Amino acid sequence: MNFTSFRKTRREEEKRTAKKRKDDLAAANRVKFGRTGAEKKRKKLEDERRRRELEGKEMDAGKNEPSRAPDQD
Repeated sequence: MNFTSFRKTRREEEKRTAKKRKDDLAAANRVKFGRTGAEKKRKKLEDERRRRELEGKEMDAGKNEPSRAPDQD
């Protein structure tokens, strides 16, 4: 029996097992903790776009009010 190929095969099997375990844990965490990275990024960009859009439509308090002279008693 060739022990070199046995060790190589065993090591590859360990790597596959570890990767599968890691992938399973990641899938469980995605379900447990919610949104994916892409969803978070999209939400952040949408919020930023809405904020900029509202800033452009914002009215300044001093611009649209008629100017008044101070009361002179």
